[in-house]
Amino acid sequence: MTRGSVEAASVSATLAKNEFGRILERVIQGNRMFITRHGSPKAVLMPMEEYDALSNAATAHLDRLTDEFDALVLSLQTTKARAAMKAAFNASPKQLGKAALAAVHSRR
Repeated sequence: MTRGSVEAASVSATLAKNEFGRILERVIQGNRMFITRHGSPKAVLMPMEEYDALSNAATAHLDRLTDEFDALVLSLQTTKARAAMKAAFNASPKQLGKAALAAVHSRR
């Protein structure tokens, strides 16, 4: 390897580092940068504030859906059904066994 080829590699690395610095500065200023391969987007660089906003929006949306689902399930449950579920959760193994046998016998 000649001395000239080492210098060319150093210049190339410096140019790449500088270009990445320019891209990173644009992202820090609020721009999104898309990384493509063969004309198709593969990744995106975005400011942390934007990432946090997107992440928090998804979490808030899921929390709202969870609350709506819980409310729907609660509205569908009768007092008798809630009491039966509470009894099932508090039942002893012997009581659960008896209930299972009763369920089998009632289906015959």
